[in-house]
Amino acid sequence: MNTSQQLAITAIAFAVSSAVSSSAYASSHREAPFITENPTVDATDFYAFRSYEAGRAGFVTLIANYNPLQDPYGGPNYFSLSPDALYEIHIDNSGDAKEDLTFQFQITHELGNAGKGIALPIGGKDIPVPLKNVGPVTDTDSSNLNFRESYTLTMIKGDRRTGEKHEAINPANGGTSFAKPFDNVGNKTFSTQAYDQYAHSFIQPVQLSGCPSGAQDGRVFVGQRKDPFAVNLGEIFDLVNLDPTAAPDAKPDALAQKNVTTFALEIPIGCLTGGNSNGIFGAWTTASLPQVSVLDPTPDKLKAKVSGGAWTQVSRLGMPLVNEVVIGLPDKNLFNASQPKDDAAQFLPYVTNPSLPVLLNALFGVTAPTNAGRADLVAAFLTGLKGVNADGSAAEMLRLNTGIAATTKASQHNLGVAAGDAAGFPNGRRPGDDVVDAELRVAMGLLCHLPLGLCTPEQAPSGMIPYTDGTPQNAGQFDETFPYLTTPLAGSPNTH
Repeated sequence: MNTSQQLAITAIAFAVSSAVSSSAYASSHREAPFITENPTVDATDFYAFRSYEAGRAGFVTLIANYNPLQDPYGGPNYFSLSPDALYEIHIDNSGDAKEDLTFQFQITHELGNAGKGIALPIGGKDIPVPLKNVGPVTDTDSSNLNFRESYTLTMIKGDRRTGEKHEAINPANGGTSFAKPFDNVGNKTFSTQAYDQYAHSFIQPVQLSGCPSGAQDGRVFVGQRKDPFAVNLGEIFDLVNLDPTAAPDAKPDALAQKNVTTFALEIPIGCLTGGNSNGIFGAWTTASLPQVSVLDPTPDKLKAKVSGGAWTQVSRLGMPLVNEVVIGLPDKNLFNASQPKDDAAQFLPYVTNPSLPVLLNALFGVTAPTNAGRADLVAAFLTGLKGVNADGSAAEMLRLNTGIAATTKASQHNLGVAAGDAAGFPNGRRPGDDVVDAELRVAMGLLCHLPLGLCTPEQAPSGMIPYTDGTPQNAGQFDETFPYLTTPLAGSPNTH
């Protein structure tokens, strides 16, 4: 860490003794009108951080979660991904808010019994079963599965649609297909093998061509996980029907019984930075669907529609909470369809004239910051923090300075940079980072109380209040090995 980084981090930590507590809420679950109609492509959370698993210091972990609010008992079809979609993670390592690398996932569905579906002989006829499995499942015996998902991974250099494509190789078989585990439907299906052991067998090595020499091997996992967010969801969106200055553990976690679907990649640092001099990259995740979709009046097996036309982006997530609580309702669908390079032209007023502080003023009487132009929010949301992770661009992305070493799980602070933990949010984002407390305080003017030259304490008289939603979030809630997010909740026994 260089001197300027140390000074910036020390400055931000200056107010910790008055500002630390813990909580978090959903960062992008059902955040825009159109995406609520398409949950399989709804990005819920996005993470980028230096891997803190022992022995993985040379890697960065990228995690994109989709398909929110999964009830574990949601059978019989559970929560497969969309075979019509492109799920993508984008990397800008040149500071122009345009993707230099894209990691693109495409999903395939297949019926059991070689695509014909498992059938039972009943009354002299073979009758297809209505369920996705007909018996126990293990990592070595999936013959009872009546439905399988797999995926391909392609790395694209340059423009996401016209750039140079490099298909990732599965070294286990030399092919380009990777298997996805069946959802955690219950303890009877996984009676002969614990689900965590089953799912972890799908953590697979991946060989990437197109990366610099010596930076071509990583790991990949796509599958169901427990939703990593903790939130008092109903009260938050009922006009913040709680005391935002109460104890940080005063409220229940509304997502405690929910799962999500995770795309996790562990990639060598040199592949992501492209050898740039500052070691910083910006990242975001998207999902796209074909522009045209026609319903089939006589669906065949797993296909109920015909899709075609140009890929059209319908979901986007970089920094957490932006579309949920920053972008105005008329522009939420547009934000999901947009790219970072266009943010300043399309959405700058939402950052320089934010509505959230005004709403909190109306609800609780706290005073909204008065600094015109909100240079503090521009730094937090659009440019990165000078001396920490600023890359010269002005766009909404999750920025990570890979030159800052990872903090071990036991030593992580859930307020990240604001508490002197330079490897945490907003320098990237780890699962245990409390992004809500951090962002609420920044929105109300915390940075004005720090010697950063962005604004003054007098312009943010409520900027030192320790806002919280009352639901705890910290690194102790997660694993310390890839993919870090924990085993999904089982659909059975019915304890939910």
